[in-house]
Amino acid sequence: MTDILVSLYKLDETPKEIDGIAIRRPMPHEKGPLKRWVAAKFGEGWGDEFECSFKAHPVTSFVALRGSRVVGFACYDVASKGFFGPTGVLESERGKGIGTELLFRSLVGLRELGYAYAVIGGAGPVEYYLKILDAFPIPGSSPGIYPGKITVD
Repeated sequence: MTDILVSLYKLDETPKEIDGIAIRRPMPHEKGPLKRWVAAKFGEGWGDEFECSFKAHPVTSFVALRGSRVVGFACYDVASKGFFGPTGVLESERGKGIGTELLFRSLVGLRELGYAYAVIGGAGPVEYYLKILDAFPIPGSSPGIYPGKITVD
């Protein structure tokens, strides 16, 4: 998968309302349960990256909630400086704009940290990102920053 470069200086900062969904930054006491949720729904590696979002203040992640139930998350500035991701939304909640709003709030967060551009590393839905963002694929960026998997006994 290729990386994508995103221009941050023209982003709309106005948060969008999504019916029945609250999007906010998690609090420190929520780190453990949220890390376990991310790991259970999207894999242990993403859970570990989500945990890294608590290294900063404010945290560099957002969660989407339907009532008190977590339905999605997004991180930025965790795997590498200036990177967006990982991000995930429950399959039952996709197509409602939740992922897009998590993305835009994260990109605004990167801009607030002083970045003019962000990288979406190993972007899965490349066409989606190119359609909604001022972005382009980075030539020669595959496989990207992630080395091969390690094996432990």
